[in-house]
Amino acid sequence: MNTSHYINEEELLGKAIALLTRKFGSLETTRFLSSISNRTIDSVERHRRWQSKLKKKTFFKEVFQQKGS
Repeated sequence: MNTSHYINEEELLGKAIALLTRKFGSLETTRFLSSISNRTIDSVERHRRWQSKLKKKTFFKEVFQQKGS
């Protein structure tokens, strides 16, 4: 069994992209990476919309209220 160790982000991404490219080819790797990027942008945009409509005082009151109150 291999021992686990952390590698820096640049090396991790390089190895992951090389592995995906070797297994699926460059076109499918690009499609995969694009789909992840699009989902992240969508989730960030969704969060920003939620925040823009948020009533902070009400939200904080609900989140930080004491249990049993």
